Amino acid sequence: MNISDTNKIFRKSILKGFFEPQLLNLDFKKSSVKHPSINDDGLMQSDLLHVFFDMDTGSDYPDGDEWFMVDMIFPYDVKLSDELIGPDFFTTLSVDSGKIFWHHRELVRFKYGKSKKLLDALNFIELKYQQLYDLLKPLQKDLN
Repeated sequence: MNISDTNKIFRKSILKGFFEPQLLNLDFKKSSVKHPSINDDGLMQSDLLHVFFDMDTGSDYPDGDEWFMVDMIFPYDVKLSDELIGPDFFTTLSVDSGKIFWHHRELVRFKYGKSKKLLDALNFIELKYQQLYDLLKPLQKDLN
């Protein structure tokens, strides 16, 4: 088995065995939104923002068993204000039929050598989700 396959298996076990159950305990639920490039289901606390785990990106790195990418999607084809656009907030994500959604990607490191930092990583995901959700919340009334 090559390093990429090994890292994907390890990442999947960490995500399915720790992060997803912990997020479900924090009032997240399964998302009905499908990611255009990630096959696994996402999670959400609100229809405004959906969390997906990217198990493929960086899996070919030797330290690919220490981190993963989280992709948070705002699944609406609307124009965002300039204050919400950029690598610290949202960038475009092309989806089918010419639509554009918005997403934010973060590298989440959950292990440093032999030291696991699972709770720190979980807290980071929860905090980032809340920060981005708070930015999007004023748009909610315009989406309905």
